[in-house]
Amino acid sequence: MLKFTSAEKAIQLLFTSKGFDNVLHAVKIITSGNGSVTAELKVDEEHLNLVGMMHGGFSATLVDVVSGIGLLTHKVGLRPSVSINMNLDYLSSAKVGDTIQIISDTLKAGNNLAFLQIEIKNKETGVILVKGTHTKFLLGK
Repeated sequence: MLKFTSAEKAIQLLFTSKGFDNVLHAVKIITSGNGSVTAELKVDEEHLNLVGMMHGGFSATLVDVVSGIGLLTHKVGLRPSVSINMNLDYLSSAKVGDTIQIISDTLKAGNNLAFLQIEIKNKETGVILVKGTHTKFLLGK
């Protein structure tokens, strides 16, 4: 099983991955700790769907990974986790050049499950683009 020695090393591993997570290479972590994280991203062509707006699947990946990073900073410790449920409400959209903020908070984490809430919003206008919840199963102990 994958073991993390620090949240910073886990974050570095995710953002330098040669696998699917490499799509997140432009994400910048602004603050993290106590189960919460704030990240930013400037939307670029690679993040768009065919109609020129940020792709919903990319938004879902942001929710999945950034909330997982927040969880790594929670008092439950540096435990890998897997998603068991994500619920997303797409409320607005982003276009090339927009800077978005991804804000995640761990609501509750126990021995096996963690519950998180996430918002993606336009940094300049404050408009909420995506609102979500995420349930993760905590591996190992």
